Amino acid sequence: MSQNTFAASARVLEEIGVGPVWVRRHLAVETVEAAEREVEVVAPPAAVAPVAAAAAPVPQRPGQPVARPAPAPASAQDDGLPPWLSEMSDADLAPPGFMPYDDEDDEPVIRINPAIATMDWAKLKETVAECRQCGLCNGRKKTVFGVGDEKAKWLFIGEGPGRNEDMQGEPFVGPAGKLLDNMLVAMGLKRGENAYIANIVKCRPTDESGKDRPPSPQEVASCLPYLQRQIALIQPTVLVALGKTAALSLLGLDPATPVSKLRGTVHRYQDLPLVVTYHPAYLLRQLGDKSKAWADLCLAMTTYAHTTD
Repeated sequence: MSQNTFAASARVLEEIGVGPVWVRRHLAVETVEAAEREVEVVAPPAAVAPVAAAAAPVPQRPGQPVARPAPAPASAQDDGLPPWLSEMSDADLAPPGFMPYDDEDDEPVIRINPAIATMDWAKLKETVAECRQCGLCNGRKKTVFGVGDEKAKWLFIGEGPGRNEDMQGEPFVGPAGKLLDNMLVAMGLKRGENAYIANIVKCRPTDESGKDRPPSPQEVASCLPYLQRQIALIQPTVLVALGKTAALSLLGLDPATPVSKLRGTVHRYQDLPLVVTYHPAYLLRQLGDKSKAWADLCLAMTTYAHTTD
């Protein structure tokens, strides 16, 4: 057993009131003192001689109580503690009520349902609608599963639902959704026809003030298996990651990686070509980057043409 296990055991014993007791509780104090006197009487002279020799005689005044020598300190080999407790270090003896934990395990444990990998569309939609894998479920109005052709060759993946999506239960509605629809039309596509639209997370992430925010790594990890199952069911030809969160989550890259470093390259996700471009909501704020987004979509169309030849 490890020292951490010993420390935890000691603290549990202390919490429930079972400490290291060296005298049986039912013995009276007089019985204990009598036992000590008996030990002093029957102790052989050889055993007490070194102690008497080591202690210098102290003159006593008439009527003054006889001073008894102080007991010798316990040796390092016998410190008065049971063996399992004496092996602990000071760091192991934490204050009462403190239970040790592993620094690497202080994040919430994410448990993924292995059945997700075998679900059909109906079961997957039902599971997402009832999902409570992370805290995002507490503030949602509707889950946003995804929309489009379930046998589409094109899969567009965004970050997560915003306010409009949370209210309607459909991804990319409102101004950003209209811009995405125009982008699809420019590619010869249409929402619901040979195109499927989904997000990394199915519930709206918000901050303390109720504003939209990127999902946390734990929220992404909790929700990503749903998207992975959607990809397996759709079997698309090309993936298009819309924005930083979608790109980094799918590619497993460092959060500090900018989208500009990922553009212009055909990446791979589970042997599927993946092209990264800007999120439509970003393009509404940065109109000058629309031409860059169109270049990304042209790269995706060229990749699609080469894949289907």
